[in-house]
Amino acid sequence: MNNKTFIRVIYIILMGFGLPIMRFMSIHFETINNNAVRFLSGGFLFILICIFKFRDEFMKIKQKPTLILKLLLLSCFMTGNMYFFMNGLKETSALVGSIFGILAMPLASIMAALFFKDERDKVKQKNFYIGSILTIAGSLLFVIHGNKVNESSDFLKGFLFLGIAIFIQSIQNLVVKNIAKELHTVIISASAATLSGIVYLTIAIESGEIVQLSEVSQGLLIGLVLSGIYGMLTGMLMAFYIVQRQGVVVFNILQLLVPLSASIVGYFTLGEKIDFIQGSGAIVIILGCILALKSKEKISPMQM
Repeated sequence: MNNKTFIRVIYIILMGFGLPIMRFMSIHFETINNNAVRFLSGGFLFILICIFKFRDEFMKIKQKPTLILKLLLLSCFMTGNMYFFMNGLKETSALVGSIFGILAMPLASIMAALFFKDERDKVKQKNFYIGSILTIAGSLLFVIHGNKVNESSDFLKGFLFLGIAIFIQSIQNLVVKNIAKELHTVIISASAATLSGIVYLTIAIESGEIVQLSEVSQGLLIGLVLSGIYGMLTGMLMAFYIVQRQGVVVFNILQLLVPLSASIVGYFTLGEKIDFIQGSGAIVIILGCILALKSKEKISPMQM
């Protein structure tokens, strides 16, 4: 197994655990507190790594002040993205969250095509549009039936929040792609996570929500800190690294396998279930995305 394949396999497995962990923490903590602790925990870890290994990268930021503005913009998008994503995850399930990650692929490709010529050439194909339609149809089947299965009035609310999150994420990816041309992914992750964490912490203090952190058990709070470090290392650092080193297309294809991994972990840890109709919808989504991405890059058996 070569290095690229190893990183891909590890990412799929770790993300499979990551979504159920995020779902668990979203149930026990208010979104503002949740994101404040998670982002700051991961951000401080990245800063320590930068201090010891990537000091020269900071000179690039000093030489190009525009990079500061781009990092601030990225942190704003991340703040909004995670707010809606965590609220959506709280009202649905880890599997639904992973399904929406897949649904984001056609939207992200379209957004990228509007700003980057290389991406524009990739979506000028019939397979992309047919696959995108299948993806949307499958997601509607999954969500509408999921609302009946869960019998929760908040399920559609969660669906709306996740939809807003993936829209913000599609714009966020454009900023990441632009910044990654000039800065190392660790610097990007450290800056974005820390700045977003500061924003959430400020909101938590001003709103009084931060009091909740003093009311929970020490073990649960430590768990939130560790989940933040875990989430930043997998969902941010590894994701940015794969996008930078292996490309957006490869990253999107890897995302297709995350729901399977997340559903297995969610079944054993959170007791989440999925019936035949929802499973059929999930399969349609995956097949649609495979078709949409099929013509973008031919991955040889040696690469996978």
